[in-house]
Amino acid sequence: MVSVVNDSCIKCKTCASVCPVDAFHEAESQLVVDPDTCIACGVCISECPVSAISSDDEADEATVKFNAEQAKVCPGAND
Repeated sequence: MVSVVNDSCIKCKTCASVCPVDAFHEAESQLVVDPDTCIACGVCISECPVSAISSDDEADEATVKFNAEQAKVCPGAND
């Protein structure tokens, strides 16, 4: 299961600093995970200081959809 970020995100970028595949992108209000890049290692989930990250099977459908959509339009997403 890939990781997703919920709206509790404070944009501290701890998750992005530990992600081995650079799956995080900065949306306007929070960070998001690109589901096509995430390898479901779970490192980000345990490192998030505000518990804003979960696996997609534990998140609500709107959060999963938001992450997928925003990951495609964030600056740097298509580099």
